Amino acid sequence: MQDIEILSDEQLVVLAQNDDEIALNEIFNRYKSRVNAIARSYFLIGGDIEDIVQEGMIGLYKAIRSYTSDKKASFKTFASVCIKHQIQNEVKKASSEKNMILSTAIPILEQADFDEDSEKGEVIIMSDLPSPDDKVIAKENAKELNQKVNEKLSSLERKILSLYLRGYNYTEIATLGDVNKKSIDNALTRIKSKLSFLKEESNKKIV
Repeated sequence: MQDIEILSDEQLVVLAQNDDEIALNEIFNRYKSRVNAIARSYFLIGGDIEDIVQEGMIGLYKAIRSYTSDKKASFKTFASVCIKHQIQNEVKKASSEKNMILSTAIPILEQADFDEDSEKGEVIIMSDLPSPDDKVIAKENAKELNQKVNEKLSSLERKILSLYLRGYNYTEIATLGDVNKKSIDNALTRIKSKLSFLKEESNKKIV
C-alpha cells in the first residue's frame, strides 16, 4: 500500500477520481488552509465566513473531479482558480438575489426519503411546476421565509442541507462539511422536522 502522505497532489487526484476516499481526504487536508485564506478575501451577503469556506471546498472538490494532466498547470494552480471561481459566483449570486435554497427545501424535503447511497439530486422534483405569478409571489416571500428558516436551523444543519440539495451524497457531504455520516443522518432528520413547521405557514401565504 502506498504511503499517501508522500504522493504528489496530482497522484492523489488520480486516486480520488477513482473513488479513493483516503486520497480525497488527504487533498482536502492539504488544501484547507488555502481555502480558508482565499475565503477571507470575500464577503457573502446573508452569510458568514463558514458559508464562504464551504463554497471554497465545493470549488476544490470540483477541481479534483475535473483536473487532468493536459490542463498545462499544476493541480495547485488549477485548484486555486476553481476555488476562487466558485466563491466569486456565489458572492455574485447573493448580491443580485438572496439565496433561496432553504425556502426551496421545504417542498423538497416533504417528498425526500433520506438514503445514504442515493443520488441526492434526484429528490429535487416538484409535482407542480410554478407559474410565472407563483414565482413572483415566491420571491416576495423568500426573504422573510429564509430568515425564519435560518432562525430554526443551526449552522451545521444549514451547511448539511445546502450540500444535500446541491446533489452531494453522504460521503461527499462528510468530506465537504467536515462531519461524520451519522451526524449527517441525524441533522437531516432534525431539518425535516423543523422545516415541516414552516411549510404550513408558507403555504398560507401562497394560497
